[in-house]
Amino acid sequence: MLSDPDRTGAISPYGLADEKDRRNIARPATVVVTPDGEESFRVVSRDYADRPTEDAVVSGIAALLLPPASQEPPQLGPAEPGPAAFKFELMVPYFRGARFAANAMGNRFPEARKDATAYMEQVDRYTDAAKALFKARQQAG
Repeated sequence: MLSDPDRTGAISPYGLADEKDRRNIARPATVVVTPDGEESFRVVSRDYADRPTEDAVVSGIAALLLPPASQEPPQLGPAEPGPAAFKFELMVPYFRGARFAANAMGNRFPEARKDATAYMEQVDRYTDAAKALFKARQQAG
């Protein structure tokens, strides 16, 4: 994720400005840039629900054949969700609802079935990740 409030750091230089959005934001995109500053991988999504798979992004990075980097792990500080934060334990039911809605839309509109299937696959990956994290949190105490 990138914050570029005035659009000069990455949004405009990489041609990602969403000119239809009054909030001055970028179109959802994944861009991999080499250490030399060259773009080596790009997926510009149609909307927030249209994302490349994690495997596609990792493959785009692996194709650079760069040696692994090492760094100290980040130091985590105290984090408390704000009053409007979505409760973590509600993520799995939320994803289940998103999946059912996408399936229904794909069934209603055959021309959207391919997109609905891709979205359901994405939601399934997020659901699996949320379940694994929830389980790890329970085991940690």
